[in-house]
Amino acid sequence: MNKLIILSTQAVPEGRVFGLDAQTLIQIGFQLFNGIVLAAVLTYLLYKPVKEFMEKRSDRIQNSRDEAEETMAKATALIAEYETKITEIEKERTEILEAARVEANDQRKVILEEAVQEADKMKQQSLAKIAGDKERLKEESRLHIIELSSVIAGKYLAENLDDKAQADYFEDMIAQLEESSWIS
Repeated sequence: MNKLIILSTQAVPEGRVFGLDAQTLIQIGFQLFNGIVLAAVLTYLLYKPVKEFMEKRSDRIQNSRDEAEETMAKATALIAEYETKITEIEKERTEILEAARVEANDQRKVILEEAVQEADKMKQQSLAKIAGDKERLKEESRLHIIELSSVIAGKYLAENLDDKAQADYFEDMIAQLEESSWIS
């Protein structure tokens, strides 16, 4: 290869880098013609397939964008629907809680009222029992007082009166006590 370079430099006249002669001009013309023919043939052969490939690719990209927009619209609609459902559920939850609160308050009032009635009933029963016990104790006390009075009167009369006067006095006292017990 070095020899080729040396030979080409010897063929060129001195002071010139390359020789601009008829041969060089013809070669440049052939190269331009070959480039134009090659470009025309490649354009004819490759332009249509490349154009179709690019159109198909553009269509696929556009279809993908359309599908993405459609999916985004569906997702937005679903989000709005779910937000509406969540709002309705929240409203229903609030209504249920309020209804439960009202029902619990009503039950509390009923239970409290029943407890007050039960307490009043127990109080009335206790008062009635106390009154009954009081009457029973009064009657028992009265009977004990009568018995004690009879014993005291009997001792007093036994010491101070004879048998006949004692019996008359005793019967008189019993009659008076029986009458007073019926009156009170």
